[in-house]
Amino acid sequence: MKFKAPVTKNETYDVTIMDLTYQGMGVAKIDNFPIFVANSLPGEEITMKVTKVAKTYAFGRVQSWTSKSPDRVEIKDKQYTQTGIAPLQHLAYPAQLEFKQHQIQELFYKAHLDEVEVSPTVGMDKPYGYRNKAQIPVRSVNGQLTTGFYRRNSHDLVPIEDFYIQDPEIDKAILVVRDILRKYHTAPYNESNHTGVIKTIMVRRGHFTHEMMIVLITRAKKIPMNFEIVEEIRKQLPEVKSIIQNVNAAQTNVLLGKEEKILWGSNVIHDELLGLRFAISADSFYQVNPVQTDKLYDLAIQKAGLTGKETVIDAYCGIGTISLAMAKHAKKVYGVEIVEKAIQDAKINAKLNDIHNVRFTVGKAEEKMADWQHDGLEPDVIVVDPPRKGLAPEFITAAAEMAPKRVVYVSCNPATLVRDVQTFMDNGYHVAQPVIPLDQFPQTPHVESVTVLERTVK
Repeated sequence: MKFKAPVTKNETYDVTIMDLTYQGMGVAKIDNFPIFVANSLPGEEITMKVTKVAKTYAFGRVQSWTSKSPDRVEIKDKQYTQTGIAPLQHLAYPAQLEFKQHQIQELFYKAHLDEVEVSPTVGMDKPYGYRNKAQIPVRSVNGQLTTGFYRRNSHDLVPIEDFYIQDPEIDKAILVVRDILRKYHTAPYNESNHTGVIKTIMVRRGHFTHEMMIVLITRAKKIPMNFEIVEEIRKQLPEVKSIIQNVNAAQTNVLLGKEEKILWGSNVIHDELLGLRFAISADSFYQVNPVQTDKLYDLAIQKAGLTGKETVIDAYCGIGTISLAMAKHAKKVYGVEIVEKAIQDAKINAKLNDIHNVRFTVGKAEEKMADWQHDGLEPDVIVVDPPRKGLAPEFITAAAEMAPKRVVYVSCNPATLVRDVQTFMDNGYHVAQPVIPLDQFPQTPHVESVTVLERTVK
């Protein structure tokens, strides 16, 4: 018998919001059938209209409120919700911090790890205007080159000039570049027929140095009147130290192509973290919230318990940010990263800071760990800061076989953190201290955290 959902598209229903999902959407249930509703909060009684019905869930939109949550605040702009730039903008900031702590705690409870404590989330004094990097699509809207952001779950561009969570100087720079491209009649990318020149404007800005990089990501190999465009950018944006063209002719969601041309200036800009200077290229992974990153890495160093005598392995070391920060407090640091360009940058950053007790190498972390173990390397601490997919089981096995006293896990995804903690427990480790969440992405549901695992003594 074919299942029939208890709700119908375009019909309205009165519901009570029960919870928030990890994506920050309110959840209501009708006959135990979940409906996800943006811009709604737990405890609110609303009238909502169903916008989409799937087999096991539906989406709805708030039509009106019968009662509102005491944690609700006035939104800055509905476009921030529509595009997913700031999906938690309607939730008071102290409640956002509680939500993120609760999100991690609930996942540990569901995994039957009730003994794991989660501390209150470390927040920001100013939870907006923090992003030091922007990637803004360029399209034609009403016949004019326009910058903005896509409506959620679509490729419809919403024109936006103030992005709220980005460094305001970056927002200004995007408008300057947009207007220069308009002046010289640069053709915006047309996704439907794969024509046009400019696809995306990327801007990076050093929070402490104020050095700025402009990257013009193009479909075409040549930008008509590029000399004039570059001269105007230099004249109007004196902070700019680097103007780069990145060619990405592929029809893909991958942002950057492999071909890069320096149109003017350097191929890097610089910024500072924990008193260290870093060179940042167009494709470098560099944390987007520098104020919170200082706190995050400081926490990781504290939790590593370094005295200056330890050997540390930094897996997923990227351009060397954590490795070099820890090197000042350790005897020797080994960094491994699969991206060759990142390791080149890491070595440059070690020279830039006159740090000599770090060794960087290219490779898969789990394979390199096995090599190091074979060579007799005995780390005291292993630090991991993996991507959202978390750690490979092979890596955890290899790490446990090296028997470090402590593993410091910097996570950007609570779900994979909890999964990996379980695997570490199966390999003889336990969570030694409360997990510390840190709000790296205010106004969004994302949360970073630092977890300390120690070898269980039998």
